[in-house]
Amino acid sequence: MVYYLIVCRSLTYAQRTAAVLERAGITAHILRSPKGIDREGCSHSVKVSERNLANALLVLGRVGLTPKRIYIMSGDGSYKEVLL
Repeated sequence: MVYYLIVCRSLTYAQRTAAVLERAGITAHILRSPKGIDREGCSHSVKVSERNLANALLVLGRVGLTPKRIYIMSGDGSYKEVLL
């Protein structure tokens, strides 16, 4: 299964993002950002599945929590930035 990491600027921001998604019925997991994508002090990310990404972005846009960056997490453990 393919997952996306929504990079957040802090743990608090990641908690807010995950809470909004969970209230909308979208499963979201908070995790520390991997070293390869941990630029500019972005310490935590929220992981969502591929099938939920479009809905997650709509929900986050409605509440004003637009993500800075999004990375695709492939099955082999590599990360690639997704352009919005």
